[in-house]
Amino acid sequence: MAFIDEMKKKAKMDKKTIVLPESMDRRTFEAAAEILAEDVANLIIIGTPEEIEKNSEGLDVSKATFVNPATYEKTEQYIDTLVELRKAKGMTKEEATKLLNTEYMFYACMMVKCGDADGVVSGACHSTANTLKPALQIIKTKPGTKLVSAFFIMDVPNCEYGENGTFVFGDCGLNQNPNAEELAAIAVSSAESFKALVGAEPKVAMLSHSTMGSAKHADIDKVAEATRIAKEMAPQFAIDGELQADAAMVPSVGASKAPNSNVAGNANVLIFPDLDAGNIGYKLVQRLAKAEAYGPMCQGIAKPVNDLSRGCSAKDIAGVIAITAVQAQMN
Repeated sequence: MAFIDEMKKKAKMDKKTIVLPESMDRRTFEAAAEILAEDVANLIIIGTPEEIEKNSEGLDVSKATFVNPATYEKTEQYIDTLVELRKAKGMTKEEATKLLNTEYMFYACMMVKCGDADGVVSGACHSTANTLKPALQIIKTKPGTKLVSAFFIMDVPNCEYGENGTFVFGDCGLNQNPNAEELAAIAVSSAESFKALVGAEPKVAMLSHSTMGSAKHADIDKVAEATRIAKEMAPQFAIDGELQADAAMVPSVGASKAPNSNVAGNANVLIFPDLDAGNIGYKLVQRLAKAEAYGPMCQGIAKPVNDLSRGCSAKDIAGVIAITAVQAQMN
């Protein structure tokens, strides 16, 4: 069974409510129609009647709950709660009212904060910053979180590597140039996400253009130090590096280049040294290997809030909704 089919199966076992704030985008409704038809999750779509009618034309989304901030009965409660949450930053009732009536992502986060929904999926037509800023201001980080980061679930067809072709790639969507401590935190969070979602033991490769000292550079030193820190942070996980991508994934290359590694040749979690490498890497695999790429999924926020690539398809959105529902079950 494909990874996303497993996610849908799990989501159906304990249905959660996911908010979709991008009613201005047709893909939202196409994804919603798929999720509702398969009974994967309950959906709330935020928008005006005009937006919803225009962008859902010809699609059956009748089982969704539609919320218009201008008329919804709980809007006043959300406004008062937002003022209380942000009063230290000078938030006034007038500002909160304007924000919640015009910025649907803020409204979606308030629904989660107040317990009226379990998670949010956005980003099809908004930047990562516009998706994550409301989440960090309102829902905030999970207790004990050192760093909020992002990962992709990559499901590669007909692939002998990883976990039957399934990988976690991190961080491919949020942290531009993490230092060694941040890179270690990304590695540990990604290992936890892999185990929780895929259900297999993570084997984490800290990627570089060097394998175990085959080259010398400050960038390599950063990855080596991050590996040391990550191993100390999470001795329960198999984490190793620095490793080149082929040494990480291909058993014969791993055995040749890093014969003493407990990860080399078998990695299913790939940690990229910076956002450039991560973003380029996942898009190459997605396009050239025709992989399904779900994300960027966020880790470290108190409730599941997940971003989308603006180049995503309706199918991608439906997949992220299913994964978000499973994350909400774990919460």
